[in-house]
Amino acid sequence: MKRHQQILAAVLVVQVLLTAFVFWPRPATTTQGAPVFPDLTTDAVVALTVTDDQGNSVALRKVDDGWVLPDADDYPVLADSVTALLDKLVALTTDRLVTRTDTSHSQLQVAADNFVRRVEFETADGTSQVLYIGSAQNYTATHFRIEGQDETYLADGLSTYEINATPASWAESAYLQIPNDELTQVALKNANGVFTFIKTKDALWTLKELGSGAELSQSQVSTFISRVSALSLLNPLGKEEQPEYGMDEPLAVVTLKTADETVTLTVGAKLSDESGYVVKASTSPYYVMVAEYAISSVVENARADFLEAEPTPAPTTAP
Repeated sequence: MKRHQQILAAVLVVQVLLTAFVFWPRPATTTQGAPVFPDLTTDAVVALTVTDDQGNSVALRKVDDGWVLPDADDYPVLADSVTALLDKLVALTTDRLVTRTDTSHSQLQVAADNFVRRVEFETADGTSQVLYIGSAQNYTATHFRIEGQDETYLADGLSTYEINATPASWAESAYLQIPNDELTQVALKNANGVFTFIKTKDALWTLKELGSGAELSQSQVSTFISRVSALSLLNPLGKEEQPEYGMDEPLAVVTLKTADETVTLTVGAKLSDESGYVVKASTSPYYVMVAEYAISSVVENARADFLEAEPTPAPTTAP
């Protein structure tokens, strides 16, 4: 009986080792590989969709010589960023084979239901391809697989950190840029009142509503104006105004004047599912989301926030 148990145990160990040998992903085998997409060129790609493992997804489309976000009314995209990714896709080869079976796809995170990034692209002739980008073996090598194929390979220089699935990662982030030295007047209207800042010949700011007995804080005003005149978007929303944007009853309106133009910045609602405010500049046809930290002073600042703090009186002592 004991002899029989020993035989069964030995058979079990052999089965475990054999299973591990068969299904465990092999170290990448370097061979003379071929291009993964032999007929693909960077210029041939006209659409791109990136999805990540957090459920985020962004669609990009080529229009003329540039790239846009079609889901945000063709908001402009940084074309160089798209081209850099496409160049890497075109350069992929089969040199470093990791596995030929589908049993390791999930472990390497290149499975259809378990991936780090899913990249789908379409060429001008209507052909589409899906690429799964998975775990990184080290800082320079990342697993990848083409949909419909079992083979998984390693690619050098293909990092998931450079392939993001949020619109802000690809969009032109600078939404409003007015040099401070060109501003002559800035007016803020919010729930706490109206504040009109006028620049003097000495490049200092005065407050029209200052009144007597108060001193304006140049540093506070300069910080506020620098922030409101240079805004970066958190997310582009599109050209069409939506009721939830709250533009009928804005939280704040800022008017920025230079010698050549007047720009109005309207701050709408803070959306419940976002960490920022809806903003619309008169110089842009687009509504955008701006981060809360960048716009909160526009909504919340009151008169005291622009004044020098009154000195704390020295404590008196009894004789």
